Amino acid sequence: MKNAGVFISVLFMFLSIALVGCSSESSDNSSKTTLKMYSWRTQDKDNYKEIIDAFEDKYPDIKIKFEPFKATEYDQIVTNALASGSGPDIIQMRPTDKSIQDNGDLVSIDDMEGLENIPDEFKEAAMDSEGEVFGVPLTVNNGVIFYNKEIFEEYNLDPPETVDELIKVSEELKENDVTPIAQSGKEGYLLAMLHGIIGPSIYGGNDFVDSLLAGDTDFSDDSFVESIQTIKDLEDFFPDNFVGISDDDAKSLFFTGESAMYINGDYRLEEFKDSNPDLDIGIVPGLAAKKGEEPMITTWVDGSYGVVEDSEHKDEAKKFMEFMTTEEFGQIFTDEFQRVSAVDGVEPEDPQVKEVAEVNDDNPTPYLILQHFSNGEPTTKETFENTLQGMFVGETSLDNVIEETQDSVDKWFEPEN
Repeated sequence: MKNAGVFISVLFMFLSIALVGCSSESSDNSSKTTLKMYSWRTQDKDNYKEIIDAFEDKYPDIKIKFEPFKATEYDQIVTNALASGSGPDIIQMRPTDKSIQDNGDLVSIDDMEGLENIPDEFKEAAMDSEGEVFGVPLTVNNGVIFYNKEIFEEYNLDPPETVDELIKVSEELKENDVTPIAQSGKEGYLLAMLHGIIGPSIYGGNDFVDSLLAGDTDFSDDSFVESIQTIKDLEDFFPDNFVGISDDDAKSLFFTGESAMYINGDYRLEEFKDSNPDLDIGIVPGLAAKKGEEPMITTWVDGSYGVVEDSEHKDEAKKFMEFMTTEEFGQIFTDEFQRVSAVDGVEPEDPQVKEVAEVNDDNPTPYLILQHFSNGEPTTKETFENTLQGMFVGETSLDNVIEETQDSVDKWFEPEN
């Protein structure tokens, strides 16, 4: 009995130590503030680890819980979360939709320290309709032409610098039974993206955009009509039944070497490198109007982050906003994501990302239909995308694309002058 009593005493002592340890760990966790951060990019989850670790090293009492959702479900999830008042502390904002800012769902950061490190033109994507800043821009997307260097070398081809050269290269590739351009038309936005990248070198880039916004011209301008005709003509160089294949199928054609080019945003670079590390990828950062002139690269801010007004931890969440404006954050972001940071002064280490960033600095032009014509009901952007798709499947004409797009604009757009 005596031995049993000793055993029970020792057992009680060990249980007490274990409970104290658990209590201490629980106490340590409970002393930290956990911030929920929503995003629509599930593919970015692993890349955020280094960013979150760097932030938590600076602020050990704050934890970031990154919760990404499917892009197609994200808007509804955010709407429901904001309506419930018990959702995330930080959300990723769409680049053109100002409704969240205008509805008072976010905290103004207009006077936040560090915001001066973000160029004014990038901050516009996170402003409300009155010009007040409600978020920190994450990245600057750029429209580019990816090309397979091995295929180009095999057929002794130079990367195109103009639309005429793009057509000539595509003709030579097709003659050699190589699919020139891996393009999907299954979703209208992919066709609008194609136009957004190719179009500026035809309609005149910023000069046309300025005239359009001032009300001095409209979408029936001959140069804009020509830009639509040009992408229609490129159809000869797309995969068979390209309207029926998905973007994933198109990307697969490119990174498996079955297609020589793929036209989309520079954010695809990391994905291609992950899918086929041996693929020797070249990048054409925009096309020039004429041989020898500077290329025009289509740019747009993609995804700012803002603090939710109903958050119980607004002060802690604003610390993450401040961290997003630092060069440390920008450097981690551009190196982890292989994309151009919105923070001024960040130098990408990757030579291809650096090349894109340099053209972005020298001669950027906006993704016109996305940045300036995403209003209306349905939006002009949606009208443009849907009619483009209709044109490619033969259900409507080029003239109808122009007519319906301009009709949509006339219902809501007010020129700046």
